[in-house]
Amino acid sequence: MPLLREQRAALREETATGNRRAVQRQHALGKRTARERLGLLLDEDSFVEIGTYRRHQAQGLKMGGSRPYTDGVITGSGTVDGRQVFVYAQDFTIFGGSLGAAHAAKIHRLMDLALEAGAPLIGLNDSGGARIQEGVGALDGYGGIFHRSVQASGVIPQISVVLGPCAGGAAYSPALADVTFMVWDTAQLYLTGPDVVEAVTGERVTHAELGGAEVHGTHSGVATFVHEDEESCLADVRHLLSLLPSNNLEPPPAAEERGATTDERPRLAEIVPVEAGKPYDMRAVVAEIVDDGDFLEFHTEWARNVVCLLARVDGEVVGVVGNQPIVLAGVLDADAAQKAARFVRFCDAFGIPLVTLVDVPGFLPGADQERAGVIRHGAKLLYAYCEATVPRVQVIIRKAYGGAYIVMDSHSIGGDLSLAWPTNEIAVMGAEGAVNVIFRKELAAAADPDGLRAELVAEYTEQLAHPYHAAERGFVDDVIDPAQTRAAVARGLVMLRDKRTAPPRRKHGNIPL
Repeated sequence: MPLLREQRAALREETATGNRRAVQRQHALGKRTARERLGLLLDEDSFVEIGTYRRHQAQGLKMGGSRPYTDGVITGSGTVDGRQVFVYAQDFTIFGGSLGAAHAAKIHRLMDLALEAGAPLIGLNDSGGARIQEGVGALDGYGGIFHRSVQASGVIPQISVVLGPCAGGAAYSPALADVTFMVWDTAQLYLTGPDVVEAVTGERVTHAELGGAEVHGTHSGVATFVHEDEESCLADVRHLLSLLPSNNLEPPPAAEERGATTDERPRLAEIVPVEAGKPYDMRAVVAEIVDDGDFLEFHTEWARNVVCLLARVDGEVVGVVGNQPIVLAGVLDADAAQKAARFVRFCDAFGIPLVTLVDVPGFLPGADQERAGVIRHGAKLLYAYCEATVPRVQVIIRKAYGGAYIVMDSHSIGGDLSLAWPTNEIAVMGAEGAVNVIFRKELAAAADPDGLRAELVAEYTEQLAHPYHAAERGFVDDVIDPAQTRAAVARGLVMLRDKRTAPPRRKHGNIPL
């Protein structure tokens, strides 16, 4: 028995240590090993590994003589701030982290356990893709992962962290996840690599230009968060988990109440200019409304004309969507609609109440936007809000024009509580534009068109764009002092805390994808 214990201990030590030369190469690339990453992500000494001794069963093509334990992926469960999570970490030091049948089977089992336990699933991706030597078996393995990911969608949070290459079929795991993290310089995410691109199209492109963190964080929108290094990335994964429930049947984790229901913030009136055309940073407004001014913003560099973030109000987690006046005047366009729609559905799936901050001049006009499908993408946001059953509070900060007003969680599409500042203007369009349309002939024939236009603009504003016009008709529930916004939102969320909505019986809706 002592000999067996020694042999077991030696084997586990060898498996944990890995190939020293391969580890050195990994460090030389600026990357940590899979086990080092798990040490950063999880609470100390909390990781319980499963499938340690799993090895591939492939023969031929140079595979039979090399059968390392773990088969290039470490799987198991641990805790983050005491809460259980399931995690797999691909090990680039073994077969370049490539996925074969055994590798995939370990991930399949882990995903099944995570779903059954109702705990978040985290994937640390660092893989060269499908293991060529195993052929269709590797492709079948990816299919099993994708199927399980879809079954778990909206049931448990799924977080994908790209820390190295993630190519070919592997790229769909981050695409299917709820949230995707990438690290500058080392993360690469694409369907076809530079060599294939050059062979097919003649275009020469680097790994970073094709699928680096900048591409997906700024242009494609695949990456939710982008970080400079692995340490800050994995620390932010822990932060995100502190704001999410373990599954769709549990509430998000709450913190202590902060007296928000009576908290006044006079600085809000200073942040937002009264003039409708002057820009300001909506994140400064958010900082005054949420606890400690602390929030976690999604997609900070993609579709920046709308902000989406998680925060707390009086200790309770909320999702905030807001137009961003410092970028394109806060208009909605195709990308912004997609970004916000995805975030709204994410919050709704996990029972996170929504606060929508509105200051929108409309949808971005132009042939380019129409060709880009702004109607279809705008309909995604409309659909997401209409479908959401969580508590929903709308605050109209300054202006809300046209279809964009409807889409930004108005009463008409199911918003529960609509609050407005005294500066709000809700109308089909701005006063000057409306006058130019309604009185086009009169202005053309006038001796003093500018003077007449000014008179008509004032008349239009007095009749239709004043702050109480919408309130008188029930489209707004209250016109509030800007300083009382935090308190009003907090009171509204308390009022709606026990909201229950039974959706119609159906297999599923047909969102305009």
